[in-house]
Amino acid sequence: MSKIEKTNLNNPEDHGIWLQKAKTLRKIVGTLGMLLPVLLLAISLTFFDLNAPLESISHYYFTRASTLFTGSMGLIGTFLIVYSGEERVDFWVSNIAGVAALCVAFFPTSNLATMCCDLDMPYAVTYFEESKEGWRSLFHYIAAAVFLLALAYMSLFLFVKSDKPKAQRSPKKIMRNRMYRICGSLMLAALLVVVLGLTGVIPETSYDELRLTFWMEAVAVEAFGFSWLVKGEALMGDRS
Repeated sequence: MSKIEKTNLNNPEDHGIWLQKAKTLRKIVGTLGMLLPVLLLAISLTFFDLNAPLESISHYYFTRASTLFTGSMGLIGTFLIVYSGEERVDFWVSNIAGVAALCVAFFPTSNLATMCCDLDMPYAVTYFEESKEGWRSLFHYIAAAVFLLALAYMSLFLFVKSDKPKAQRSPKKIMRNRMYRICGSLMLAALLVVVLGLTGVIPETSYDELRLTFWMEAVAVEAFGFSWLVKGEALMGDRS
């Protein structure tokens, strides 16, 4: 009988399927995260002929850019689920983030337009009848919050771990840890601004006019993507 060996994602001598390599997954997830808001903004400014982004990243679900949004979130979610990390806690937190990312894609936010075929929004091509309870939108918000919180936790508490005492860590490792903490803090700060807007602490008119949901989501996703690129050694080589 042939012996079936388990792939070790963190063993550089394990020549398993390339997609299962931890560093490769980190690079893919980070790249997808950083590209998503940039591409969606570019689509708004060019193909939609707008001078600003939509209300949020999630609202692109209702436009012709829905494939880009759902495809990116689906890939990010899948890769996060496949990713195992170095310890059991990495596996569980990344799986929670991955499932939440898939829920964000599968359960869209509130409608972009106020009715089907809204002439004021020709770029809005999809419309759903809203339930009185609005459970779908609420579930979307919860999933998005869980997604960002899990990723912030990974940057703040998991990526900064090392098998060396603090006194023996290299200057590069110390700098990388600072970047992880900055990225995690940016994600939490962005999420806080969104919560303040949704609860009315930030005036609704100012919040909507400035498109703060989109920009805060973009900041959070860019920070998440950057931290994963650093951890994947695409930036600031993470070898010590």
